[in-house]
Amino acid sequence: MQRNDNRTPDQLRPITLVPDIAPHATGSVLIGFGNTRVICAATIEPNVPNWMKQQGVKGGWLTAEYSMLPYSTLDRKSRDISKGRIDGRTVEIQRLIGRSLRAIIDLQKLGQNTLWIDCDVLQADGGTRTASITGAYLAARLAVQKLIDAKKLAENPLLDSVAAVSVGIHEGKELLDLNYLEDKDAEVDFNVVMTGKGQFVEVQGTGEEATFSNDQLQGLLVLAQKGLKDLAAQQTAFLTKQLLGTVKIG
Repeated sequence: MQRNDNRTPDQLRPITLVPDIAPHATGSVLIGFGNTRVICAATIEPNVPNWMKQQGVKGGWLTAEYSMLPYSTLDRKSRDISKGRIDGRTVEIQRLIGRSLRAIIDLQKLGQNTLWIDCDVLQADGGTRTASITGAYLAARLAVQKLIDAKKLAENPLLDSVAAVSVGIHEGKELLDLNYLEDKDAEVDFNVVMTGKGQFVEVQGTGEEATFSNDQLQGLLVLAQKGLKDLAAQQTAFLTKQLLGTVKIG
């Protein structure tokens, strides 16, 4: 089966990674999953939230923000500020990105710092949240290395890598990394987040006015794991090049 973009069912879209896209961030990456493109930036602030100070919580914190720029979609998307509130989808994705990164970081090793993750969608063609998570890890790893090099951190607080990918059933076929045309008409839609060591962080799945069997569920998870193994390898290759292979990627 060939898809509308000529991929096979188990094939990722082409992944592109451009470092240092946001010069004022501590670390940044422009990530592309096919025609989906997201700027992922990590900024380290030498402070922690007030609630941590009030509760006497030691260590640092990591938080994430996500937005789709007005021109990222075919029809202009209004900014949240113009609506006077953040919509539910945005809040959900921000929390997902934050949970995914916090699953692989030792906040004690971060010190009294807050690691801000900002993901801004330049172009949306399906999988914006999965691209955001995959790119956010890379931006965070680049940011952390700058602090290590500056002797502001004693060691890398990131314990593993993390990436995410979508899988789904479209026209009865199990597909990896759905683009917009596939995603909008999918009978079943999953987002899977996994570490580089193969541990699941989160699995979000739903039947879109449809049901799915246990065999289909297992098939989708196997498909996701295949794609996530490939993404982890691409993350490692990117960081090896950027960090000159002289430090632990983990």
